[in-house]
Amino acid sequence: MSISAADVKKLRDMTGAGMMDCKKALAETNGDFDAAVEFLRKKGQKVADKRADRDAKEGLVLSKVSDDAKKAVAIEINCETDFVARNEDFQAQAQSFLDAAYEAETENPEALLAQEVDGKTIADHLQEMVGKIGEKIEISTVVLVKTEGTVIDYIHAGNQLGVLAEFDGVVENEDVARDVAMQVAAMNPIATTRDEVDSSLVEKELEIAKEQLINEGKPAEIAEKAAQGKLRRFYEERVLLEQKFVKDNGISIKQYLEQNNTPLVKSFRRIQLGEEA
Repeated sequence: MSISAADVKKLRDMTGAGMMDCKKALAETNGDFDAAVEFLRKKGQKVADKRADRDAKEGLVLSKVSDDAKKAVAIEINCETDFVARNEDFQAQAQSFLDAAYEAETENPEALLAQEVDGKTIADHLQEMVGKIGEKIEISTVVLVKTEGTVIDYIHAGNQLGVLAEFDGVVENEDVARDVAMQVAAMNPIATTRDEVDSSLVEKELEIAKEQLINEGKPAEIAEKAAQGKLRRFYEERVLLEQKFVKDNGISIKQYLEQNNTPLVKSFRRIQLGEEA
């Protein structure tokens, strides 16, 4: 049967699929729109199955914070190429998924996939996007922070890196708090305080330091004491509140916050595009 350009456009408007895909779907279903929509959905699943083992390391990191700074959500949505990540439709869809995560207060990707946007689950939206774009697309990270203090977000230019930083109290100077969120982005600390560092990691760092010193000819007793000094330097490099402030190496992050009458950081989440949480 003859498929009109108007029908193709109508199906494209309904599904967002490519013009040629819409024309083929209508031809395969004898112009039945409902069947054509189902045809395109199945096509999307076939594409998804074929792309399942591909790496999706590009994409976007997005965040949203409530007006009172008591709640924040961040998501990471992945695709295979930067070209797709820069596409306006992809970005608009990602924003709608972020809004859904914020409203439903979802805490993981599985829960977010079950949420609905415009009458369809996000899982179905992703499947349709895969069918339309031809790349693997997935939501790999969802972070929810709710606090009695203050949560500040920072998204690095290009949306490839994001931070949610929770402060233990009301933040009056948002610029100071955002400086600290930027510190997390730049210096990638492993913990907020030294007490949060895994004890096995501390023991490993001490053992490595002692072995290095002994190999340099230091007696065991001296190596033991000197290793504690190396451990302090390890904390200064890897623990947020003990790190040197990147804008002023003469003070630590803790000192910077105290000097500016800003509550200390209680926790943080750093999301790096394409990296496992």
